[in-house]
Amino acid sequence: MPRARSRYAPDRGLTGRMVTTMFLIGLLYVVFVGVLLAALRGSWPIILIITGGLFIAQFWFSDRIAAYGMGAREVTPEQAPELHGTIDRICALADMPKPRVAIADSDVPNAFATGRSEKTALVCATTGLLRRLEPEELEGVLAHEMSHVAHRDVAVMTIASFLGVLAGVITRIALWGGFARSRPGNDPAGILLLLIPLISAVVYAISFLLTRLLSRYRELSADRAAALLTGRPSALASALTKVSGQMARIPTEDLRKAEPYNAFYFMPAFSAKESMGRLFSSHPTLEQRLDQLSRISTDLSR
Repeated sequence: MPRARSRYAPDRGLTGRMVTTMFLIGLLYVVFVGVLLAALRGSWPIILIITGGLFIAQFWFSDRIAAYGMGAREVTPEQAPELHGTIDRICALADMPKPRVAIADSDVPNAFATGRSEKTALVCATTGLLRRLEPEELEGVLAHEMSHVAHRDVAVMTIASFLGVLAGVITRIALWGGFARSRPGNDPAGILLLLIPLISAVVYAISFLLTRLLSRYRELSADRAAALLTGRPSALASALTKVSGQMARIPTEDLRKAEPYNAFYFMPAFSAKESMGRLFSSHPTLEQRLDQLSRISTDLSR
């Protein structure tokens, strides 16, 4: 018997955006592989094996690689009783299985969730976050992260990012000369081969924009779902304000290490106010998030 859905508020907007993103990413993938097959007709078995293998590896191992890269280590209830207790309360509220619980030894105050499904999910908090937040604030942050698992947008983001990664790899290989073959200038295949770096770059850019647009909405959706589940939007707003303020006090070196994983984090880490990452952030602005939580708080008080 399939398990009933969790008590997290469903988000049709998020579901619609995930379906649209996956459709467009799939369409891009078909076009991209088709171009490769047309340009490298004699190598089509190798292309299919490589792209298929990369897709499987991205789907099955990307969450583990990300968790490892962010320094997550699983902890038992005896090692982290308060953290496990908070997760247990959220699971009871949401009526969902308990994920694996982890801690990352980092002073950057943050949290993240990974996993292809509820069975493989992992929720992690940094030591910097645990040290700075009050219990109700921590509950709001972890409820936010677990909503990503309940809504399955973590898995969608993992799959959606694959094409961008593949296109980026192909672009770099082409620029390094991997596709630089001597072909007559009037050979259509040769012309198509020369266009591969350009096509790869365009595919990467479109994939990047699609995943960023989805990522920003899913963060607002997670804030909304967590606030409605816990009934304390003010606690989540307090956590957002506190974490945002504390980021400015974190050493630049630590922020630079965390910056590549911003798409996973509760709050993005930027090494400088002028960082280009802010222009293409995976998260909405703090003002947008606080404004939404304020509206939810007003609705709940009526």
